[in-house]
Amino acid sequence: MLHRFIRVKDIGNQLINPKCCSLSSISSKRDTPTFLDNYIPNQIQQNMKSLPLTNPTHKRLQAGFGNWLHLMGYAASTCYGMPNYLQEFLHWLEAHEKPLAEVKAEDVATYVERLQRRKKERGRAGALKVTALVKHVQMLRCFRRYLRETAQGELALPDHLGAGFRKQVRIEPEVLTQEEVIQLYRVCESTALGQRDRAMLGVFYGCGLRRSEGVKLDKGDILEGRSMLLVRHGKGYKERMVPLPPTVLKDLQGYLESGRLALARKLKEPSNPAFFLSMKGNRMTGQMLALRLKRLLELAAIKKQVSLHGLRHSIATHLLAAGMELHQIGKFLGHQSLESTQIYTRINKL
Repeated sequence: MLHRFIRVKDIGNQLINPKCCSLSSISSKRDTPTFLDNYIPNQIQQNMKSLPLTNPTHKRLQAGFGNWLHLMGYAASTCYGMPNYLQEFLHWLEAHEKPLAEVKAEDVATYVERLQRRKKERGRAGALKVTALVKHVQMLRCFRRYLRETAQGELALPDHLGAGFRKQVRIEPEVLTQEEVIQLYRVCESTALGQRDRAMLGVFYGCGLRRSEGVKLDKGDILEGRSMLLVRHGKGYKERMVPLPPTVLKDLQGYLESGRLALARKLKEPSNPAFFLSMKGNRMTGQMLALRLKRLLELAAIKKQVSLHGLRHSIATHLLAAGMELHQIGKFLGHQSLESTQIYTRINKL
């Protein structure tokens, strides 16, 4: 267990104790996988952006798709990357003089087969990696949803599109042990920045938030009286409530009452509601938080390459090891599909 720092069982008790909260109050949501984003080289996306689109409708659809992704609350990397994948698909349609309205499932299958044969970018030999192929398939499914929900048409997709790809992808995120989490807490200083560090660990480990959710967190989202945290900007633009274990709540309160006040003195805009403030008093970016976590890992002499999302994976793995049911962990993380939660059964065996 994590002793006085944070106890896994505190989270489990609050999730299943009706006196603390109801499972039905923790909203589920679409969980389009984005953990592969970091494995697609930026140069490839740049090359896709260079593919010309001459059809005005295609240009409009690409721009609208990007705006829709943003409004739906997808991560910034997804909002940037998926329109680039769409650009390659639309360019392929133009090259084959195939109107989007006439695209059939077999046409999409041909396109995906072409991707499997296509050489890598930057002049490298060999075909595209499976991770890249999976991102293309994710884009096609997401683009079809965009067309449907905005009443702009339909995109026929083959049954079981890309089903064989995911089986080949086994990018298991690196997770921390409970003792390593304790070490991270121990290296947090008593300064304003140290209080912010503890709050960061509480949000991303103790509450299991995604990176984008933590970045968008506002101070008003900490419901101290109810010992709950409100995720307003979850993926799929859905909200959910996350229970706050006593140790996490104490750290968040300490930061709000002291550390954040010290940082807020530098605010150019006094009404800034951001929970995580930088030394200049601005809302912290995901990169800023990631660098702060990297510093804590170095101070704790932990060699693992763990990201903010890795903290989320860590708490899920620890909850599973503590005996929590998969569907309860899925509710805690905001998963809509149990399939998204099952990755932790594999991690737990490592």
